[in-house]
Amino acid sequence: MAWLAGNMPRWVTPDHLTGIGFAGALLVFIGYAVSGSRPDFLWVASLGLVINWFGDSLDGTVARLRRIERPRYGYYLDNSIDCIAQLLLAVGIGLSGYVRFDLCLLALVAYLMVSVLSFLRANVSGVFQISYAAVGPTEVRVGFIVLNALLIIFPPASLQWPLPLSYPNLWSLAWSSAMLVTFLVSMVKQVRALASEEPAPRASWLEPETGWLSLPQPAIEPLATRTPRQGPNP
Repeated sequence: MAWLAGNMPRWVTPDHLTGIGFAGALLVFIGYAVSGSRPDFLWVASLGLVINWFGDSLDGTVARLRRIERPRYGYYLDNSIDCIAQLLLAVGIGLSGYVRFDLCLLALVAYLMVSVLSFLRANVSGVFQISYAAVGPTEVRVGFIVLNALLIIFPPASLQWPLPLSYPNLWSLAWSSAMLVTFLVSMVKQVRALASEEPAPRASWLEPETGWLSLPQPAIEPLATRTPRQGPNP
């Protein structure tokens, strides 16, 4: 990445690379949407994934290398574009017919949940984590490219498949399950870490040794010193 960023022409800005990444996402959507009737367009979708990776991976690297970072602007723009790209990917695959639309949407929801978890962690710990169990956006794109090649070489309709779901649907379901498990495990781990860093304060009305309630008692004036209550004037 550093070599590519260092050899990038000076007229190519981080915003240009972000635009290239988004153009790749649009190409992914078109490739998948048309591939239902023309399977060769799966190669177009794979090309779009490579272009998306190129732009999405290099925009921040170029900005840091040239020391022209705009942290808040870049963070907001990059993650906003990523959300749109993920939607285009899910809808495109759903339109292709290779994967059921409901399973595509389930996979999108699971992926967005993990993305939200990354944003929450960045807010509470200052660490923005994009990879879980050594799997990040680059590995996800590689997985889709491999799936595209399998769909071309082994079309689901041509296989004698004993299961009620085709293998692309099973791939999608397994992906969603892995994302949901990742979300739960990471969430519990982060909650425990935060609870350890911020232990619950002890309530002031608990006795420090016994833990019993120690409510304030009303002041009772001794009987001998009480002043007789006066009645009404005659």
